[in-house]
Amino acid sequence: MKKFILLFMIFGLLLGGKVGAQEKENDFGIKFSGFVKSDFFFDSRQTVSAREGHFLLWPSAESLDVNGNDLNAKSNFNFLAVQSRLKGAITGPDAFGAKTSGVIEGDFFAQANDNINLFRLRHAFVKLNWTNTEIIAGQFWNPLFVAECFPGTISFNTGTPLQSFARNPQIRLTQKAGSLKLIVAALSQRDYVSQGISGGSSSYLRNSSIPDLHFQVHYDIKNETSGTSILTGAGIAYKTLVPRLSSFYNYNTYEVDETVSSFAAIAFVKATTSAVTIKFQGRYGENITDVLGISGFAVKEVVNTTTGELSYTPLKSVTFWGDLQSNGATTQFGVFAGISKNQGTKEEMSSIDNAVYGFGNNIETLIRVSPRIVFISNKTKFAGELEYTSAAYGSNYDTNYVPGETTAVANMRLLLSVIYAF
Repeated sequence: MKKFILLFMIFGLLLGGKVGAQEKENDFGIKFSGFVKSDFFFDSRQTVSAREGHFLLWPSAESLDVNGNDLNAKSNFNFLAVQSRLKGAITGPDAFGAKTSGVIEGDFFAQANDNINLFRLRHAFVKLNWTNTEIIAGQFWNPLFVAECFPGTISFNTGTPLQSFARNPQIRLTQKAGSLKLIVAALSQRDYVSQGISGGSSSYLRNSSIPDLHFQVHYDIKNETSGTSILTGAGIAYKTLVPRLSSFYNYNTYEVDETVSSFAAIAFVKATTSAVTIKFQGRYGENITDVLGISGFAVKEVVNTTTGELSYTPLKSVTFWGDLQSNGATTQFGVFAGISKNQGTKEEMSSIDNAVYGFGNNIETLIRVSPRIVFISNKTKFAGELEYTSAAYGSNYDTNYVPGETTAVANMRLLLSVIYAF
């Protein structure tokens, strides 16, 4: 792996100089960019997070010892540079009457804690652009993460779990008509997968034989004279999972035919002026663990008492967030705030088999507020952010698995970052 990274960087430097110089001659070129980012952070308590605490989700629930002491009420810190990134933007000759381009991008965040610091693929896609039509084929942001409207946090979590966060292999078609843009996409799963009976896996979606389907509408109004713009949009997503192919019931193995289907919807607005940028988004999500949302699915009923075949119902949540940022050239202020409410199962779950599979389903309400400041000088940024996250954990559940008798715990993260772009 180390040899691969070294060869990739050497190849990039050589190719960037050699091919870039010939770009006019053969319409081919590659431009490398990216940044080095060092994060220094302190948490007031233990957290549910990824990559040694770097990707923060929420504070850990109380864990009491025999004397009533909360074992998770212990502060911690870390220094990491794993978010540092390298991107190659490729241009080439026209094909099929379209402008062609490609992107390959990676960082050192890896796919799991066990291989942190190793190079991983973030984006890799081919883009074909006609006058009003665009096709992307490859790995890119999940459409629920709207690349034109997402929180401007310093934290790499970008507001997750309030903001959907995932990159997926996909085919995406965008059709433009003036200020209107229609997006249709079909996705598979790779690094960001659904949770289920066997843990996290892309097999639940793959075994359904139906891609994760998305449709969005964007409307963008710009005033070039005043430098203002308003982007609004809405989208829906639909996916079907196969929780398992067989059951082990009454000491026998049986083939079963089980699926769980779910729906998600978002609406957003972004207003930009010379002084500030304001963003809002609302999300309704069923079984959106693949975009790191609080949700999942549960057993609805036992439909066959001979084979143990089950039916399922998705768990759902509603989320709202807003982000305000000044647009200064040397100093920028911003604040992100949001709330997520767990609404339990879509239908009443089984009283016989009450199994639940998902992500953060013992949290009834999650609230986050994170102010930030960024100092900019040419390619260098110094940034600071305070991230307050409160999670209300339930100790019991109603028939729709909504947490009750909640106890709130909170974490305060102090994040300092040094960023050098190239």
